[in-house]
Amino acid sequence: MADAIEKISSIERKVKSVVSISAFQNEISLRYEKLGRTARVSGFRPGKVPMSVIEKQYGADIRTEVYAQAIEMKFGEIVNTNNLRVAGMPDIKHAPLDKIDDDFEFTATFEIFPDFKLGNFKSLKVEKKAVELAESDIKKTIDVLIKQRAVFENINRASKLGDQITVKLESFIDNEQIESTGEQSLEFVLGDSKRIKAVDDQLIGIKAGETKEFEVQYPKDHNPTQLANKNVKYKIKLIEVKEPKLPEVDSNFAKSLGVDNGDIKIMNQEIKASLTEEVEKRVKADLKKQVFQLLIDSHEIEIPKSLVSMEVSRMMHAASENLKKQGTDMKEVKLEREMFEESAAKTCKLRIVLATLVENNKLEASEDQIKSKVVEFSANFDDTEKAEKWFYDDPKRLDEPTALSTEDNIVEWFLKECKTETKKVTFDELMAMQV
Repeated sequence: MADAIEKISSIERKVKSVVSISAFQNEISLRYEKLGRTARVSGFRPGKVPMSVIEKQYGADIRTEVYAQAIEMKFGEIVNTNNLRVAGMPDIKHAPLDKIDDDFEFTATFEIFPDFKLGNFKSLKVEKKAVELAESDIKKTIDVLIKQRAVFENINRASKLGDQITVKLESFIDNEQIESTGEQSLEFVLGDSKRIKAVDDQLIGIKAGETKEFEVQYPKDHNPTQLANKNVKYKIKLIEVKEPKLPEVDSNFAKSLGVDNGDIKIMNQEIKASLTEEVEKRVKADLKKQVFQLLIDSHEIEIPKSLVSMEVSRMMHAASENLKKQGTDMKEVKLEREMFEESAAKTCKLRIVLATLVENNKLEASEDQIKSKVVEFSANFDDTEKAEKWFYDDPKRLDEPTALSTEDNIVEWFLKECKTETKKVTFDELMAMQV
């Protein structure tokens, strides 16, 4: 019987084929013999178990394993012969393999990667941000560094923005307690950018020993989601108020930033160099973000559902692990697959377009580019040689530098194909952008 390939849709196929078991009988016999030398069966010495007993006790498992491998081999042959680019895992159906004693049929339903034509990018436009660093940007950065090195000292007054306070806390949703510090206390700085402003605003102007109760309405897009769009009632007792004592910008301050001789001028130069490097990174990241979004928007492709499903599972796992690291009680969080489907579909679409773009235009990363990326990564470690060796000790560790180098090639190629417009922005505007 010839293999039959049925086209179900533009990306879905169904294969029907027959496996001839005669080619695998020798393999099954060899497995019986091998097992007979080591199998322990009650009433028989090792190596003396009759083949009939081995077959009766282990035959079903051995046949199942051998015939499953036979199906895999046959399916692989069909895929290779017909140049089918399978996406995801096939759904294979057949009779129970342990009951088979003659040639048998199987069907495999699966999706393939879509065929599509890359778009013409000549009319598309990318906006390249241009930033001219000002002295005020350096001063703001120094101000941030000063605050980061603040020493907090106890003070007998009402709390103010920027103070470090120690509290005991309880919170409730619909009169049900969702959080409590118990006998422990919580310490934080009022106005910290990572905190909820509406909560901190309520804690300004109270003294140690005082208790305050208030409600806060959390936004709809709040993360973690269990607080999103909820009214949360807080009962907070303020234990201690500490005010910040800021360091002087002097040679000791410069030394704390790694300037060995404590020269303030050199410190400013190094801060400017660091900001310049950060600007370059963010401009590059913004360009990549724009290019990738244009690649998604400029192609209409039917995305294999199997790929989207796998990506949803990956995203859910990553989100769950991230929430656990943040201390979230996962019993209180219910992650639904629908929450990730749109993002997963976009990710899969982008991967398909990028793969085609790389293949058609030979944009694969070169060894030199990969090595350069490894050197760049390793520069963040004290022992750069050891870090570089770590990457090359396991080929899988080169996956990320290889992928990022290839993406650099894609962006560089795309920018030559499309229109580019320069837009001046301030340093603060660039830093506020989502990249």
